[in-house]
Amino acid sequence: MSTDPYQGLLQHLAECTDHADIEALLYALLTDKERQDIANRIRIFDLLARGVTQREIAEQLGVGIATVSRGAKAAQSQDVSALLNTLRQTD
Repeated sequence: MSTDPYQGLLQHLAECTDHADIEALLYALLTDKERQDIANRIRIFDLLARGVTQREIAEQLGVGIATVSRGAKAAQSQDVSALLNTLRQTD
């Protein structure tokens, strides 16, 4: 395993095949708010890709427009299409 803690985390997640193990790890690592923030960020990516306006997303998720704007900026700087495709397949 890598000596870089972040790379080690990525390796561990990549090796997890059981939903319960991943959930347990995320509950151990993240607060309730952090888990909600990550879920919202992914939802923001999806809604933006579907053409929903930032203002509508903010209202729908109950978050500030700045939160949506940061999500939009992250979506523009990273290719999140593979993530979105994977998530849509599990819906």
